[in-house]
Amino acid sequence: MLYREYGQTGKKVSLLGFGGMRFANIDDHDECIRTMLAAAEGGVNYYDTAPGYLDSKSEIVFGKAFAEFRRRQLPYYVATKTSLSTPDAIRREIDEQLKRMDIAAIDFYHIWCILSLDNWQIRKKDGVLDTFRKLKDEGLIRHICVSSHLINDDIKELLMEGVFEGVLFGYSAYNFQTRQAAFDAIREKKLGAVVMNPLGGGAIPQNPEKFIFLQRPGENIVAAALRFLWDHSEITNTLVGFENITQVQEALAAMEGYQPRTETELAAVKAKVRDSLEGICTGCAYCVPSRGGKCPQGIPVPKFMDAYNQEIFNEEGGDDPISSRLQWHWNLDRALAGKCTACGLCEEACTQHLPIIERLREIAGDNP
Repeated sequence: MLYREYGQTGKKVSLLGFGGMRFANIDDHDECIRTMLAAAEGGVNYYDTAPGYLDSKSEIVFGKAFAEFRRRQLPYYVATKTSLSTPDAIRREIDEQLKRMDIAAIDFYHIWCILSLDNWQIRKKDGVLDTFRKLKDEGLIRHICVSSHLINDDIKELLMEGVFEGVLFGYSAYNFQTRQAAFDAIREKKLGAVVMNPLGGGAIPQNPEKFIFLQRPGENIVAAALRFLWDHSEITNTLVGFENITQVQEALAAMEGYQPRTETELAAVKAKVRDSLEGICTGCAYCVPSRGGKCPQGIPVPKFMDAYNQEIFNEEGGDDPISSRLQWHWNLDRALAGKCTACGLCEEACTQHLPIIERLREIAGDNP
């Protein structure tokens, strides 16, 4: 297992992390604990969960696993989150979290789900930062972090405030362009950087033919996707949501024999994305730059195109992937896409020449 410094905290965390939102059967505590033990015995020491994961059952399972880790003297760091902002609400939540996980303190506590800079300003006014600082002074949390789906300059602006020690954000082989600006702040502020959805929420292993450009000889697609992220020296930890022991073993195997690409080699792989992912929005956000990256009707086009990606990846059908992505990843309603007036500014600026207007109509449900 490889370990990297988490920002300026003095802590070294495993390059592979364990995400606690995808257990195959959260009610089978023994199997969940065995899955976590397989990761810990493989050298994973970073474990991330949240009160909303699996109706808070994830934190309960984590608590039972941590007790076993302590018994076996396996090292671990705890990362969790809160989406609350007011002092009393946060206090009540963290008390419950500490009880559920049977721990005295949380190593990396995240202000969770910052969806816009306006939302961030509101939460600051509510007192979220003052509360986090008090919790740290009291020893209940050790490091103040943030988790956000913001993209491009918005996430950079958030991180440049200088109040965080680390950040958790989505980053994978198909949407990496949307977070490039974040790395400027990560380097300048010397932050710990944990990435979630490194496999694109399952889209990459489910569509290996679309991501063949990532693979080097002898690599399977999971190893290739993880190693692509590990090649980024700014990334401290890649957080994989494991369902079972088999998936843990597959990820651990990717670490064996891993040889980092040079910066030149990594740049060459990134350059292949546009040609290899025809029809997939890569999130460059060049659409309507003349409007500052904003649609005249206020439609966040890159976010809607990201949601449409899920429809393309979901070739076998099933549940509604667009609505799921909009609701849980972006906190948006499909109906907003219906405000499109077909002015064409986004399509004129799209470097991939995607049929954005047609896709927005389809998302809104009025495609002829």
